[in-house]
Amino acid sequence: MAEYKKPTTKEEFDKNFKQKKPLMNDTEAYYEASRCLFCYDAPCIQACPTHIDIPLFIKQIHTDNITGSSKTIFDANWLGNACGIVCPTGVLCEGACVYNLQDVPPVQIGRLQNYATNKTISADKIIFKVGESNGKKIAIIGAGPAGIACACEARTLGFDVDVFEAKSNPSGLMVHGIAPYKITNEEVLKEIDYLQNQLGFNIKYDSAINSKEELLKLENDYDAIFLGVGLGKTATLGLDGENKEGVIGAVEFIEELRMKHHKTQVPKKVVVIGGGNTAMDAASESARMGARKTVLAYRNSKEKMGAYGFEYDLAIGAGVDSLFNVSPIAIVGNGKVEGVKFAKTEMVDGRLQTNMNNTFIVRCDMVIKATGQAKQDGFYELIDNLEIDSKTRIVVDETTFQTSNSKYFAGGDAINGGAEVVNAAYDGKMAAQGIHQFLNN
Repeated sequence: MAEYKKPTTKEEFDKNFKQKKPLMNDTEAYYEASRCLFCYDAPCIQACPTHIDIPLFIKQIHTDNITGSSKTIFDANWLGNACGIVCPTGVLCEGACVYNLQDVPPVQIGRLQNYATNKTISADKIIFKVGESNGKKIAIIGAGPAGIACACEARTLGFDVDVFEAKSNPSGLMVHGIAPYKITNEEVLKEIDYLQNQLGFNIKYDSAINSKEELLKLENDYDAIFLGVGLGKTATLGLDGENKEGVIGAVEFIEELRMKHHKTQVPKKVVVIGGGNTAMDAASESARMGARKTVLAYRNSKEKMGAYGFEYDLAIGAGVDSLFNVSPIAIVGNGKVEGVKFAKTEMVDGRLQTNMNNTFIVRCDMVIKATGQAKQDGFYELIDNLEIDSKTRIVVDETTFQTSNSKYFAGGDAINGGAEVVNAAYDGKMAAQGIHQFLNN
């Protein structure tokens, strides 16, 4: 089990947050590519949400056609470089590799994808072509993965594109909400710059769209609007003491860490509430920032956690302790966090119940809530005739990604409630195709 000293310099921070999937060198990539069996009915393609022709791009790496390999990847996934790093490949493409059936390590598809696209981006190879102008304009709200993918695809189809982004950086959670040991800010921004320089879409930063008047102006000025707004801030739990100093949402904590690195203040004792992948990231990050005691607390059993097993193992390997079948009932302290009061939970007749006769306090200086993000229902209400489902997700046509308001299309977390970067990249690409079909008809 690793023990981390509190980083006080960039070098110490980088050491604590060493990359999970380091970039391959040429020799590693050549030999790893040679392992691919180039399956005729490749299950890895079916497991990829963007359906990249994986055997083809690996074959192109093996024959030293790196530019061609990158073209194969980007043609299917506009965020091919980032997805090669941050995708949960173990449960997607690599999880489907036939080698798994023989107890042989699968081909490292993600790292090969990252290798090819990184070389092409670093060499600034021109592989994209802007489509002939069709005289139509698209507004995209949100420069996250869905919005960027939509912008790229729309440019190849001849649309003028303006992206409106509330923050001062693009790529949504890739910069603001993914643990830095998975991908660095530099890697994310380098890919966005590469795409933007070749395809020429415009990003208006610090340009939040949050009023009906602003939306009406977009409706008048643009032929179609894509909603890639993602999710909101960490949802409130309604706990007594939740507003005490030292309580923070996981999304906000990770964003601060991504922006401030070693300057982020993490105290000695931290409790992380939640059982999803974001909870694992927040717990692992706390330990890597030098917290002496990090406790991950989840209301149900380990088997019921939403997090991938490898994410949990990563957190435990960083020195995180875990508590299962415990539900937070109050945050204690005199103005400032001093601990979390928990009650034990148990399954009774198939339902999880809290036993208020069995309570205890875990002492801590900081509480990180990793219990989901609030939906953007307030924003959705500003758009006329926009259908929202019972889970506050935008309802779209499964093929075109068009909403019930014909001028609006949507994708990413706004329609799936929170999934992977690769899912958002697929949604954005297909929505641009849907817009093209709609406006041409």
